[in-house]
Amino acid sequence: MPDSPVIILASRNQKKVGEISDLLSPHEIQVQCVADFPDVPEVVEDGTTFGENAAKKAVQTAHAKSQWTIGEDSGLMIDALHGAPGIYSARFSGEDATDEQNNTKMIQELQNVPTEKRTAAYICNVALSNPQGEICLQVEASCRGRMTETPRGQNGFGYDPYFEIIELHKTFGELAPIVKQHLSHRARAFERFIPQLVELFHRELA
Repeated sequence: MPDSPVIILASRNQKKVGEISDLLSPHEIQVQCVADFPDVPEVVEDGTTFGENAAKKAVQTAHAKSQWTIGEDSGLMIDALHGAPGIYSARFSGEDATDEQNNTKMIQELQNVPTEKRTAAYICNVALSNPQGEICLQVEASCRGRMTETPRGQNGFGYDPYFEIIELHKTFGELAPIVKQHLSHRARAFERFIPQLVELFHRELA
């Protein structure tokens, strides 16, 4: 592996950038947030799947900067809401929605749903583009849980305080970051992604 390769993460979500940086730092791979490059335009997330959006973010950002780029798209799929909010998780209650607004809408829509039917899954898709804008690697993983009626815990972001890991009786908001790094949909996706990324970099950047 060359000395500390740098990959752009095509996300302006600083908490997400922090989580992914923590996952890659043990492998001496530096993550640079796309927000550090004001000249890179926002990617319109008009794909119909997490995979399409992740790939589009990676490819367009790689084209703009001619650098290795990770595109990541993730969201929450609630069984009782027929998979909503899904790819619209970040804008469930409208464009530029806050976490609080999205959570308020989610709780309203689940108002009469009993506990045993509030099951859900977090999905994460990760795509890697080379500097030429070609997808070299793509994986997807999920984490099953259940939506609580009230928020619990201060950690994480998005729907985390409401997403309970049933076996642990704790929400993502209650889990310590080090625990979430092993259990979450993002952690599971990167657990598959990182070994392939390291192997690819050994070949491509040696």
